Amino acid sequence: MKTETSKLTSKYQATIPETVRKAIGLQAGDRIAFDIDDGVIRLRKAVPLDLEYSRALEGTLSEWNTAEDEEAYRDL
Repeated sequence: MKTETSKLTSKYQATIPETVRKAIGLQAGDRIAFDIDDGVIRLRKAVPLDLEYSRALEGTLSEWNTAEDEEAYRDL
C-alpha cells in the first residue's frame, strides 16, 4: 500500500496528489465522493448516481440558505 499526503489550507481545501488523481482518473472539474465507514474515509470519482442523489437533497436544505447562514459558515 502506498500513502500520499496533502496539507489543508485555512479554508479546509487540499490538493489531491497527482498519483491519486491518475489512479482514479480525475480531471479538472470532476466531482469526487467521500465514502465514510466507521472512521475510514475512501475518496473516489463521483458517478452519476452520486450527483443525482446530491441534487435530490438540495431542495431539502433550503432552510439553511440565507445570507446569515452564508456569513456564519463561510470560513468552514
